[in-house]
Amino acid sequence: MKTATTIIAHPTTSEQVAALKAFVKALKIKFEINNQDEKPYDPEFVGMVLQGDEDFENGNFKVIKTEDLWK
Repeated sequence: MKTATTIIAHPTTSEQVAALKAFVKALKIKFEINNQDEKPYDPEFVGMVLQGDEDFENGNFKVIKTEDLWK
């Protein structure tokens, strides 16, 4: 029987990581490891988004009327 349950653990030491890996391997449970140190977004993209937010706050934007969108 398959289940859609996801269990998220937050080990704080490398020993805990090793123990968890050994445990799930022993039970033949498929698992994946997601390192929090990895950045999910390209830093250049993040910079562009932050620049856009700053531009908007400084009034540097253009308003387009809805009726002009399809012209």
